[in-house]
Amino acid sequence: MAARRRVSPQDGARAARQWAAAQKGQSLPRQVTATAVRFTLEELAACAPGRSVEVRVPPFGAVQAVAGTVHRRGTPPSVVETDAATWLALATGRLGWQEAMASGALAASGERCDLSPYLPLLRA
Repeated sequence: MAARRRVSPQDGARAARQWAAAQKGQSLPRQVTATAVRFTLEELAACAPGRSVEVRVPPFGAVQAVAGTVHRRGTPPSVVETDAATWLALATGRLGWQEAMASGALAASGERCDLSPYLPLLRA
């Protein structure tokens, strides 16, 4: 079953480009960040369909992805959680999975939680 899109690919790609073009420390409108995060989460669900890993980027969104154990209720067997800046850096290839884990900016638990085979989702 294909992932349900809430963000149009055009709007999502535009927001991701805006995020990537922003200078470090430059403040972007919250809506741009929210759209970029939601779009990249949808991209992950599209390229790694499944429900065995829940990827959380509070407060902007969460998605279940990666084939494997079917999860129906409660906390899934594998969880990945990070902030918006770290997620977008991973999604655009500006940050590597191991580097994010080592810095503590990314929390990942469970047997299928390593998303590095699916990243980056976009090239900045």
